[in-house]
Amino acid sequence: MSEFATLTVEKRSATGKGAGRRLRAAGLIPAVFYTPGGENIPVQVPELPLVKIFETKGRTTLFNVEIVDGDKKSVHPALIWDVEFYPTKNRFMHVDFFGVDLEKELKVRVPVEYVGTAKGTKLGAAMQVFVEAIDLICKPLALPSKITIDVTNLDVNQSIKVGALGLAEGVRAALDSSVTMVSVASSSKAEADEDGEAKGE
Repeated sequence: MSEFATLTVEKRSATGKGAGRRLRAAGLIPAVFYTPGGENIPVQVPELPLVKIFETKGRTTLFNVEIVDGDKKSVHPALIWDVEFYPTKNRFMHVDFFGVDLEKELKVRVPVEYVGTAKGTKLGAAMQVFVEAIDLICKPLALPSKITIDVTNLDVNQSIKVGALGLAEGVRAALDSSVTMVSVASSSKAEADEDGEAKGE
């Protein structure tokens, strides 16, 4: 675990909205660390180191959480599982850390990035993106930070399905392999698909 970045947090005893407000006023963010065994540990974390970890690791990259409890310290590989921001500003209100067992699979939603310009769009067709994030199942060390799909060679009436993603060994998608991730369709077909979706809604 030494190769991971480390975020140091401190165990806290005070909980509730009032305690949370006092922590945030002091530059600390209330948080909960969920252990692999199901224990919930209330902690507090300095805001600036948390911002740095979130910007560099996001929700899909492992790092170490060092929990300080008096004169005791423990280190756990973890992911940022859930984040609550202020409604009107991009600042943390609360964060959940999820401690992982490196030998057990877990399911994590990973963002999908589409790169390139689809060949078919140069002929007037429209590219439609159906999946912007995908649930992957794998052991923590195999988890990719994102899935990148190159659409450069995608021609009119072609698509890329989940089964064609070419995931690494030990990584599988929770979606069925036949689900379409992205497609390029003629303008008339794209409009028909959109009308069908609208009627379905």
